[in-house]
Amino acid sequence: MKTVALILLSFLSCCCFSQSNKTAKNVIIIYADDHSYHALGAMGNKVVKTPNLDKLAASGMMFTQTHVMGGHQGAVCVPSRVMLLTGRYVNRLPGDGGNIPDSLVSLPEVLRSKGYTTYHTGKWHSDKASHHRMFSTGGDIFLGGMHFNRDGGQAHPTVYTFDSTGSYPASRKRNSDTFSTTLYANNAIQFLSSKTAKEKPFFCYVAFTSPHDPRTPPAAFEKIYDPANIPLPPNFMSKHPFDNGDMLVRDEQLLPTPRDTAATKKDIALYYGMVSEMDAQVGRIMEALDKAGLRENTLIVFAGDNGLAVGQHGLLGKQNLYEHSIRVPMIISGPGIPSNAKTNGFTYLSDIAPTVYEYLGIKAPASVEAKSFFSVLKDPSKSIRKNIYNVYGHWSRSIKTEDGFKLILYNVDGILTTQFFDLKNDPWETKDLSKDERYSNKITAMRALLKKEMIITHDNLNIDLPNWGRTEKQKPRGS
Repeated sequence: MKTVALILLSFLSCCCFSQSNKTAKNVIIIYADDHSYHALGAMGNKVVKTPNLDKLAASGMMFTQTHVMGGHQGAVCVPSRVMLLTGRYVNRLPGDGGNIPDSLVSLPEVLRSKGYTTYHTGKWHSDKASHHRMFSTGGDIFLGGMHFNRDGGQAHPTVYTFDSTGSYPASRKRNSDTFSTTLYANNAIQFLSSKTAKEKPFFCYVAFTSPHDPRTPPAAFEKIYDPANIPLPPNFMSKHPFDNGDMLVRDEQLLPTPRDTAATKKDIALYYGMVSEMDAQVGRIMEALDKAGLRENTLIVFAGDNGLAVGQHGLLGKQNLYEHSIRVPMIISGPGIPSNAKTNGFTYLSDIAPTVYEYLGIKAPASVEAKSFFSVLKDPSKSIRKNIYNVYGHWSRSIKTEDGFKLILYNVDGILTTQFFDLKNDPWETKDLSKDERYSNKITAMRALLKKEMIITHDNLNIDLPNWGRTEKQKPRGS
């Protein structure tokens, strides 16, 4: 009897193991635009309403420390999206990702070669040729960085119908009467409901342009948030204390300086309205997956391309290296992913591609530089990184470590500035400890670590050299 019980226990253990390690054949990636890590209920925000994303987080794993590595110009979303699709680090993206050469083999390209239908709807901020290589079909495509009001804004987005030739002539261009996020969700739902999605494995990339400005949420979502009831973040400032290298970039001119508290609260309220509207569309896409019977066979990835300040540190945009701008939400759900799981391990958005390769059992191309966090999906207590390095422009670099310390260095027109934060005790980065002698040895050690990470990530600057080793004249800032 004891032997039978042991055999039965062994059998049940094997069954449980095989169930927990099953994988999907389909992949859907939903990418938000300017969605900071803190603008999510599942991350502890008690004001913003994101019931569908919170539900998705409960069904899978929430990553609390996911980062965009950065960019060398104001449109950080360009390299972010290329890093997502290629698994490449930012310093070796030609033109910061504006053009993706054949040598950088992308996730959708590999899956397409494996017989996958590769589908895209929404934003595309790189060259048309690379898009043509990656996607076999698609819905409405927005070629650009943001929906300007002069072009119809978020309410009347200017889009192109997917062009299988990759040329995208003016004849395929139109202004839609459907709000941007709803339009792209409609496209995704139509695809997920199609015969194609049910008959062949697919890679579905839904690239929202929300909650990026112009922040004009539909009336129903704008009414959710009364600016008078919006709390200012603990690190709100009327003005940033020094020139951080890009004070005149477009994002920073959306409100007057010094920042007015009432205007800032209104901007946050509109930002949250955009987030909630996008959340509703994520819910519709998840419903479509369920209705099509595809949920149990699909790996779901939700993430933001970069964060946003919206009044924090006296800033509005993402062109800086504070936590609000480099950290993004990331949720992964699907077969084999534990539910109600959370990990605090460091990850980059570029780690998504190698992780999906490993999840699907496909060898990653040689051009991938990032790390797979597949082991974390099986055990949230594991971590693949001990440090996070970030870059913005040629004038700022940062490093943070597992023990909660963060160093930011600036070289703006020859003026050197250092910031040092204890994130465990000061998560909002309100107390600069760089002048505190108690941390002098730690700062020295972190400078050395930053130099090492810069070498590993192919950064062409050297923080120990005059002007950080730059020989050419500094480009105009704010362009």
